[in-house]
Amino acid sequence: MQNIKKILAINFGGIGDEIFFLPTLISLKKEFPNAEITLALEPRSKGVKDLTEIIDDLIFVDVKGKSKYFELLKLIVKARKGKFDMVISSGGNKMIALLLAMTGIKKRYGYDTGKLSKLLLTETVTLNKNQYACDMYHDLITPVTNYKTYLPEINVKPQEKIPNTVLIHPGVSKLSVQKGMIKTINADIWAKAMSLLIRKGKRVMLAGGPDDTECIETIRRYLKANGQENNYEDYYGKTKSLHDLAELIAKAEIFICSDSAPLHVAVALKTKTFVIFGPTDDKKLIPQSELVTPIKAKDNCPIKPCLWEHRQTTCETLDCLKITAEDVVNSVLGSFVTK
Repeated sequence: MQNIKKILAINFGGIGDEIFFLPTLISLKKEFPNAEITLALEPRSKGVKDLTEIIDDLIFVDVKGKSKYFELLKLIVKARKGKFDMVISSGGNKMIALLLAMTGIKKRYGYDTGKLSKLLLTETVTLNKNQYACDMYHDLITPVTNYKTYLPEINVKPQEKIPNTVLIHPGVSKLSVQKGMIKTINADIWAKAMSLLIRKGKRVMLAGGPDDTECIETIRRYLKANGQENNYEDYYGKTKSLHDLAELIAKAEIFICSDSAPLHVAVALKTKTFVIFGPTDDKKLIPQSELVTPIKAKDNCPIKPCLWEHRQTTCETLDCLKITAEDVVNSVLGSFVTK
C-alpha cells in the first residue's frame, strides 16, 4: 500500500479524545511518511492542531448540533472531493460503515460492528473498550501497519522545570457539566488544597480554560480571604491556547488536574501528574505509568466506575468524589524531588 498519498481519519469527541487519537495518526505517518493526513472532528476540538504537525488539514463536523445529518452529508461530499486513498474511523455505531462506504474511498477501516461493517469495510477490528483509550484507537490501524505508538506526542519545545512548583488546573468542560457528568471536586476543595500547598512552602501556579471562570473566581476569593492572594502565580487568562497551557505544564514539577484534556497533555509531556478521579475509569483514561497517579475517594460504591459503564450521567450522592483537600495534598507532597 505504498501508493497511499491521502488519508482521511474520522474521530468525533472532545479535545481529550483527539489527543488519545494522536498515537494512531503518528503510526500512520510512520507507515506512510509521504501521505497527507486530514482529520474530521468536532469544531470544539480544533485546538488539537496546535499541538501537532502530524495533521495537515481539518474538516469540521458538528455532530452535536441540530443539523447532524446535514453535517455528515457535507463530510461525505468533502471526502469524495478530497480524493483520499484511505479512511479510518473510530466509533462503535453500526452506521459508520455505511458512512465510510458513501465516501467512495477504496480502503476503509473501522471497528467490527456486525454484518454491515464486514460487508462494507476493507477490514474490521474488534472494539476493545477495556483498555487504555490510546490503545483502543490504535487497534484501528493494526491491519495496515506494525508500528505502535503508545502515548500521545505533542509539538512543544522542552522546557526547564521550575523547582518546587505545583501547577493546578481544576476545570472540566462546561459541556460535561451541562450534561450532568460531574467529574471533579468542587471549587472550595480546590481552593483549600491550594492554600495548604502554599502553607507547605510550595510554589503554586493556577491555570484554567474559558469554561473555568466560576471555579477560578471561587479559588481567588478563598485565597484572598485567607491573606494568600499574593502567594501564588495566577495564569488564568494568560494561556491563550492549548499550546500555551502545554508549555506551562512542561515547566511544572508537579501537575494536579481533573479528568479532562490537560491531563492528556501532561501525559504527552511526561510531567508528574496527579488526577482527580471519581465516576470514570482511570485504567482506561491514564497509562500504566509512575508519572500519573489517580486520586480517588475511599468509597464503597458497588458500581464504581459508573460513568459510561452503567450510566450516562453521574448520581446525586457522588460518594466517589468525596475527596478532601488533605487527601489531595498528602498524595502530592511525597513526590517532590529532594536535592
